Amino acid sequence: MLEKGQLVITISGPPGSGKSFCAEQLAKLYGLRLVSSGGLFRAIAKERSCTLAELSKIAESDYSIDLEIDKRTKEEASKGGVVIEGRLSAWFAGPHASFKIYLTAPLTVRVQRIAERDGIPFQRALKETLDRELSERKRYLAIYGIDVDDFSVYDLMLNTAHFGKEEVIKILKSAIDSLLSSR
Repeated sequence: MLEKGQLVITISGPPGSGKSFCAEQLAKLYGLRLVSSGGLFRAIAKERSCTLAELSKIAESDYSIDLEIDKRTKEEASKGGVVIEGRLSAWFAGPHASFKIYLTAPLTVRVQRIAERDGIPFQRALKETLDRELSERKRYLAIYGIDVDDFSVYDLMLNTAHFGKEEVIKILKSAIDSLLSSR
């Protein structure tokens, strides 16, 4: 049987899909550490006094930013007992991952969530989200040869637009509990 201390859950998906909320809630529910690639990226942007969009552009030519975040993802996954949230977390947790989750939602839903979260107009959030997604897609292909639209690595995919936040957590918890009881 898989012990909770060995559990490595990855949560991936595009911006605004609910990754951060779900990662936080699952880490609390299972008493696991939380590692957020997005949080690390936001911290770097803040340190450099730039927006996420600006840092994404910088990262297109300075691969050290992504390489450092992804190196840490691998290290944290190897320790076990963690929920790792990030676009490439499933790829970099690799064989250490117990359960790889992909969350998504339609673009308009995701952008509305981002606009509300960040307190910015919808059109600005739309432009920044599209720019960020294009930048990430280019970088991940160039650095790693990873296509973010390749979903074959995931164990579970869920459209979060169809459910409330708490319902999403119930669905994910049910799937994880089923995994724990079967191993």
